Amino acid sequence: MSFMPRPSSRDVIAGVGVALILIPQSIAYANLAGLPARHGLFAAALGPLAAGFFASSPYLQTGPVALTALLTLGALIPVAAPGTAEYVGLAALLALVVGIVRVLVGTLRGGWISYLMSRPMLDAFAAGAGILIVSSQLPGALGVEATGDGVLSRATWVLLRPAEWEGTSSVLAILTLLVVIGARRLNPLIPAVLIATVAGVSFSLVTQYSGVRLGDIDGGLPSLTLALPWAALPTLVLPGIVIALVGFAEAASISRIYATKERMRWNPNQEFIGQGAANIAVGLFGGFPIGGSFSRSSLNYLSGARTRWSGLVTGVVVLAFLPFAKVLSALPSSVLSAIVIAAVVPLIRVRLLASLWRISRPQAVVGWLTFGFTIILSPHIEQAVVLGILAAVAVHIWRELEPGVEFWVEDATLHVKPSGVLWFGSAAFLEEAVAERLAIAPEAGRVVLHLDGLGRIDLTGAQVLWELMEQLLEGGLDVEMSGVPPHAVRILDAVNKASPF
Repeated sequence: MSFMPRPSSRDVIAGVGVALILIPQSIAYANLAGLPARHGLFAAALGPLAAGFFASSPYLQTGPVALTALLTLGALIPVAAPGTAEYVGLAALLALVVGIVRVLVGTLRGGWISYLMSRPMLDAFAAGAGILIVSSQLPGALGVEATGDGVLSRATWVLLRPAEWEGTSSVLAILTLLVVIGARRLNPLIPAVLIATVAGVSFSLVTQYSGVRLGDIDGGLPSLTLALPWAALPTLVLPGIVIALVGFAEAASISRIYATKERMRWNPNQEFIGQGAANIAVGLFGGFPIGGSFSRSSLNYLSGARTRWSGLVTGVVVLAFLPFAKVLSALPSSVLSAIVIAAVVPLIRVRLLASLWRISRPQAVVGWLTFGFTIILSPHIEQAVVLGILAAVAVHIWRELEPGVEFWVEDATLHVKPSGVLWFGSAAFLEEAVAERLAIAPEAGRVVLHLDGLGRIDLTGAQVLWELMEQLLEGGLDVEMSGVPPHAVRILDAVNKASPF
């Protein structure tokens, strides 16, 4: 645990403000994850408390988020029915897995792993997940009991039957969207989610709203338990790893942005530990996987928070609210659905996905494949992440198979200047390219290999360079190497027992 500075009044004000937004959001995200409302509140209370002691960024606000909630649903729905006691236990166990993975990554100083997932892959996955989340909330927002095998089929069923839409629920959802999205554009400090929630509860109580409501919330405090479905642990390992890494990407992005703004240091390893501790605490007290929230962190920053005490205050306020959670029982479900939709709409960046094809076609392929996998494999969207990562790695390897090679002939000398990385996958290409060039330049009696454009040369690349030089010498050509990187001199020396330079 790192040193905790003294809190300021701004930290308290910011923490309370975030808590007032987090309370309804946590209930909405618990519903998205297939869990009773109280478990969202548990996660909202204990997550910020635990993260506050270990986090690196003083601005990052931890708690339930939409993307992680959807990943939780996708991981657990094949194993148990949402809302059941078994499902609740699996969600807590999954949070433990996520927490342990993150703590291990941070402890082993593997924070650099947060930079390995390509942005096209992450952006495409977020867009696909956003569409799935919106689709899952449409029936609730419109007050319709939909039929179908998946979220997209149920959403389509609803959209094609406007006569089935419940009028009051639909109006409440539309008004909630207008309030939340409109306030976000006017001023992010406006507590639009809180306003929509209070208005929804008030409307429901005054009019005796007969539509679907949140219902009774067990307002008891969370209790520590290790009585979890441990037998299901093997099935949760892969989803836990995916959530641990993908869910951290948003936290890392938030922390980097504010660290740059404030010209302060940010430690990804420490942040992994902080996010891991938060998930472990949540898992031990009946919550579900959580992460860093961009909107709540932005509110925290703009409200004047400057230390990690703001997160602790947020957790304490939510914890203090738990005994009074029943006041939200009258909240219309359509308002909750609209809160979720408003939160994920910014994830669906279609224009960004479309621009990938113009910027980089290989990366566009990665992005659109990931997007397609996310939609097709739903609800198992963690598999889409794995396939997206594999696609990104495959594209990278494919591009590195052919290093750039520049040739020119000057005074009967063939100049060869490779660029990029010369490794075991690309070394053969250089050898073949030189041979082909010599075939169309018979006047060349000398070859100069300019190696200063190479960023790295591995063992196989060094061996191929040495063999190429021997072949050229045996063919009666003079050979010279220039600009050899220092590490390549060492490797060549080790391979050939004596350096030729």
